[in-house]
Amino acid sequence: MKTKLLSPIITLMFIVLLGACTITKEAKEDQRQGLIPADGALNPVSEEVVKERLEIYAPFKLTADISHLSEKEKQILPLLFEVAEIMNEIFWQQAIGNKENFLNRITDEPTKKFAKINYGPWDRLNNNKPFIDGIGKKPAGANFYPVDMTKEEFEAFDNPDKTSLYTLIRRKNDGSLKTVWYHDAYASKLQKAAKIMKQAAELSDDPGFKKYMNLRADALLTDDYQPSDFAWMEMRTSKIDFVVGPIENYEDALFGYKAANESFILLKDIEWSKKLEKFSSLLPGLQAGLPVDDKYKKEVPGSKADMNAYDVIYYAGDCNAGSKTIAINLPNDEEVHVKIGSRKLQLKNAMKAKFDKILVPISKILINEDQQKYITFNAFFENVMFHEVGHAMGIKNTIDGSGTVRKALKEQYSAIEEGKADIMGLYLVTKLYEMGELTEGEVMDNYVTFFAGIFRSSRFGAASSHGKANMMRFNYFEEKKAFTRDENGVYTVDFEKMKDATISLMQKILYIQGDGDYKTAKEWVEKEGVVKSQLQEDLDRLNASDIPVDIIFKQGQKMIGLK
Repeated sequence: MKTKLLSPIITLMFIVLLGACTITKEAKEDQRQGLIPADGALNPVSEEVVKERLEIYAPFKLTADISHLSEKEKQILPLLFEVAEIMNEIFWQQAIGNKENFLNRITDEPTKKFAKINYGPWDRLNNNKPFIDGIGKKPAGANFYPVDMTKEEFEAFDNPDKTSLYTLIRRKNDGSLKTVWYHDAYASKLQKAAKIMKQAAELSDDPGFKKYMNLRADALLTDDYQPSDFAWMEMRTSKIDFVVGPIENYEDALFGYKAANESFILLKDIEWSKKLEKFSSLLPGLQAGLPVDDKYKKEVPGSKADMNAYDVIYYAGDCNAGSKTIAINLPNDEEVHVKIGSRKLQLKNAMKAKFDKILVPISKILINEDQQKYITFNAFFENVMFHEVGHAMGIKNTIDGSGTVRKALKEQYSAIEEGKADIMGLYLVTKLYEMGELTEGEVMDNYVTFFAGIFRSSRFGAASSHGKANMMRFNYFEEKKAFTRDENGVYTVDFEKMKDATISLMQKILYIQGDGDYKTAKEWVEKEGVVKSQLQEDLDRLNASDIPVDIIFKQGQKMIGLK
């Protein structure tokens, strides 16, 4: 009797225990609070400061003419908006953890709005300074790693997947580290996104877009992105482009290993894209002509790379956090770069907004009146475009064959790489003018516009990789006397000295990358990747003049007439 009575109880207990053991990895991730304390009201450090910081963003409507799209293409767009919003939700998890718990506890509406812009309680354009009372310094590894994990603990963690772009680092019940793949951590969201992308692929009449969307949908469920990267490179004729998934690693400031989710919805500008077609074929020759030892330029960039201009109609996730991206160079996969190349997408409408609302007003305050005529949108467009081209140049793997530059330089990689792309872009523009391939305007336009652009980007602060790269370049130009500053704080570019400084700075970066010289990179970033006092005075003048620091979007289906 006793045994018979206990059997059902034992069975029930076994089922309960089994259920507890088989809780999904996604459920565990959803249950994590993340970086923000779970309880208590979240109030601004200063309501007045938050209101002032909101004013640094100039609103801009992301609109585009969709009359040239087919009916099927117009049916595809709402599906892409839906997937993009899923990427947005995943990025919130990667940035801070529990979004709803965080936002619901902010009662001050301006503060909540500012938190949404920053995807958390840290001001991304003010060196990640917390603007919520009681919130400390932003963890360098965001929500990709346990907050209490040390670098030494990570280095000692013996797991081949720990440096993958697509794994989270979490703790087991015993406190030791483990990896969790993105496709497990965000399973239901990614399954939903993949299903919608398959529906969009089914609607498409463009074979390249159809193939890419199907493979990218598969990649979301496997974390094997390379096949879809190759397919994206082959997608040449579609009027719609869709960048989606875990892509850039800027959010991981601890090691630079983890990719953050984002999405862009793009419509090709056919006329402007035609102007850019000729440049892809020139890249191998430009690489061969780089003024460095042969071993630092032995990787020939793929000649199938293409350049196109787009109107962007939606930003989601990582690319929408803080400062807004105005150009894209993808994929990031080094093997794809070497075999085929990369695609350079210029986001023309967002670029024009930053030029008109920010760069031109800055130049009127800080650039010598005699040189203001050199500030042109065409030069701005070319500088941004060849920045993206610059990412594909140089070297992706260290010259000793030990691995990629990305892994060798660790958390310093992004700042060094962004610095390379900036200065490489200016070098390439100079060479193309000398070759007669660029003929509109003059090369001085690019130099003065480039220099004025440093002030625009410097206002983002030095916390981000782009910010550090800006400061390193500005301080290098100052050391080489590439510009002068008069007693009124007005700057004048010295063309010949800046040209020489461009070449020597590019050489310095390529040697650091090729050698995988982490020590030199770290020392350089820490010493020169900062805003020095005189420059800060000039940036303060810009801030006092009410020139916006960046743009914020009014975006969505209504903006393009779909709802």
